[in-house]
Amino acid sequence: MSQAPETEAKVRPSIRVPDVLPALASGGTVVYPSQLVPVFANQEKDIRAIDEAAASTVKMMGIFAQKAAEEGHYESDLHSMGTAAAIMRMAKAPDGTTHAILQGVTRIRLVSLEQEEPWMKARVETVEETVEENLELEALSRNALSLFQKIVQMGENIPNELALAAANIPQPGALADFIAANLVHAKPEERQTILEATDVNKRLRLLTDLLTRESEVLEVETKIRSDVKGELDKHQREFILREQLKAIQKELGEEPSAETAELKKRLEEAHLSPEAQREADRELERLSTTPPASAEYQVIRTYLEWLADLPWDKSTEDNLDLARAEQILDEDHYGLDKVKQRILDFLAVRKLRAEARGAILCFVGPPGTGKTSLGQSIARALGRKFLRMSLGGIRDEAEIRGHRRTYVGALPGRIIQETRRAGSNNPLIMLDEVDKLGMDFRGDPASALLEVLDPEQNFSFTDHYLDVPFDLSRIMFITTANLIDPVPAPLRDRMEIIELPGYTEHEKLEIAKRYLLPRQIRENGISPKLLQVSDEAILEVVRSYTREAGVRNLERELGAICRKVARQVAKGQKKLTSVTPTNLADFLGPIRFRWELAEEADEVGVATGMAATMAGGDILFVETSVVPGKGRLTLTGKLGEVMQESAQAAVTYARRRGPELEIAPDFFERNDLHIHVPAGAIPKDGPSAGVTIATALVSAITKRPVYKSVAMTGEITLRGKVLPVGAIRDKVLAAHRGAIKKVVVPKDNDRDLLEVPAEIRESLEIVLVEHVDEVLNAALHAEKQDEPSRLAVVEAGSAGPKRASSKQR
Repeated sequence: MSQAPETEAKVRPSIRVPDVLPALASGGTVVYPSQLVPVFANQEKDIRAIDEAAASTVKMMGIFAQKAAEEGHYESDLHSMGTAAAIMRMAKAPDGTTHAILQGVTRIRLVSLEQEEPWMKARVETVEETVEENLELEALSRNALSLFQKIVQMGENIPNELALAAANIPQPGALADFIAANLVHAKPEERQTILEATDVNKRLRLLTDLLTRESEVLEVETKIRSDVKGELDKHQREFILREQLKAIQKELGEEPSAETAELKKRLEEAHLSPEAQREADRELERLSTTPPASAEYQVIRTYLEWLADLPWDKSTEDNLDLARAEQILDEDHYGLDKVKQRILDFLAVRKLRAEARGAILCFVGPPGTGKTSLGQSIARALGRKFLRMSLGGIRDEAEIRGHRRTYVGALPGRIIQETRRAGSNNPLIMLDEVDKLGMDFRGDPASALLEVLDPEQNFSFTDHYLDVPFDLSRIMFITTANLIDPVPAPLRDRMEIIELPGYTEHEKLEIAKRYLLPRQIRENGISPKLLQVSDEAILEVVRSYTREAGVRNLERELGAICRKVARQVAKGQKKLTSVTPTNLADFLGPIRFRWELAEEADEVGVATGMAATMAGGDILFVETSVVPGKGRLTLTGKLGEVMQESAQAAVTYARRRGPELEIAPDFFERNDLHIHVPAGAIPKDGPSAGVTIATALVSAITKRPVYKSVAMTGEITLRGKVLPVGAIRDKVLAAHRGAIKKVVVPKDNDRDLLEVPAEIRESLEIVLVEHVDEVLNAALHAEKQDEPSRLAVVEAGSAGPKRASSKQR
């Protein structure tokens, strides 16, 4: 009677591992004992852990896989079972990463994390595997080896040498670890389960299940490959025949590929010009002979797509109804009659002569006068597409003309880009801030605009990228600028300049009532029934809270009023809020600007002038003082060279007219003159302050006060003649805002006064002069007057100063 062999469970001794090891979190990667693993560490945490392990005597560290947080991501907690690995080789890369080769040594269990920063340290204990040596163990080992060898033969991802290596491993536990480490398609959770199986028999059973499933999957894949092999052979044969057909068509010059054919069809539908068509045909031929994988293929294709997308013959029909256009312009803008008339003239010409070339207008005016919005209204009236292109700060000529195709990433200039975006060859393109163009080593964009803005040349505009002429003559270009002086003369000559002067108080009132206030009420979410702003309050905002030619700041102040009311409404207020001049300060605070000058007393040596600024017109004061000295002239107030020369001319005029003005012959040798223009931080220049300086100078010398209600402008000569100056309309409007009663302007500027609104001219006394003598007669008092003292009077024997009496003052 035979007896079954007895079995005995043996515990395999393990290698001595330190109690605390540097640790690495390996994500979804599971490392087994005896397995070689390359590690590329790029995080500081991992690099320092490897460095500490390499510096130790045992050169050992722990590797723990992480639990899956979600599908494909392993960023959660560490598994409790891991592997102690020894560093076999380590190197530092130039980019700061650490490359190391680790070899698994033995299984370890994570007891606790001693530290997580700046690198992980883990307290571990060695896990000893148990093995029950019996017939089942041998059978499991042989079966696992056989299945693995079968998988290696059937699969394409596992080298054949691994089957031979597995056959040479005598220990069942090491064999199971080796096979599990080289199973390509095993999931991380399955790999971790095998690692945690300390019983070798159980580990082999788990491994057998995985190998059996993998073998069955490979058998199904083999069957599928066998079934579809014939179909694949058929497709390969068709592919080869098609390639041969392409080669034959290429030799015969017949139809190209489908992609090239589609591009050719788009080019035909675009109706290119003859020059562009020849270039397109040449590039199409190059495209058909260029491999699709080549970088040049995409460059050629992009170029042809640009040619196909441009609106060579696509245009929108102009709406030439003059009555409708006038109605739209009046709806969108109040005033600006001169501009509106010019637009209507253009429409009338287009209606009578359809082939007339596009006009090129330049709107010049202070900020906030409606230049850009006027362009939108013109496009709406014409029925054209509106495009806005800001030129402010552009310094590269390629922004206008494009880059040549030899550059990587080359594109057409912004003119061609905007035209393609419009989808028609006759849009309205507004070139904003043409006076802000720059120039540096990359070229001069202003010079590049010379061809764009010339109706006699832009019918054949050549972009560097396209390198073929494109007709821009049907495009209506409108440019805007705050100042016309910075615009180069050749570019200025190509445009019809239309000035948009500052608005009068009446115009600002109407604009605020019709456009600004309703828009702010709507944007701030207030019902029109809850806010009422009186006309007097709007005028007070214009006079005391804004100082501008346009209406931009006016709209901001009205928006501030609406926001105050919106806060009250949000708190539950239901009643109407009425804004009047008496309660305006509750919404906007104390007044910021003081225009009323009539209440001030007339002074000696202080004259009121009129100046033109980027924000329209303004008034300025010129002060002159005479002090004992040696005839020196001091000029302050950050004056430019031209203004300083005007002051010197005024001094020469005063010296020449000394006898008539009752000035002592040695006055200028015994006294110093100091001319100052307040607001010293603001640069000032120009010849128009000449008469103002002369008036202040003569007043200071002769002690004759200057009327505060008189403002003046004009350039002077050494002989005392008054020459014409510019910006008369803006200056007169500024004087009117400043409560001036009389303005003195050069006689040669009488025609410029026609641009001043009639109600303004009627409210002012306008004096036209040809000589400085006439200016002095209009601005100076006839009698002399000593300058009053505001210092306290110190009486002899008194304890302190006392305020001067009215008689003393």
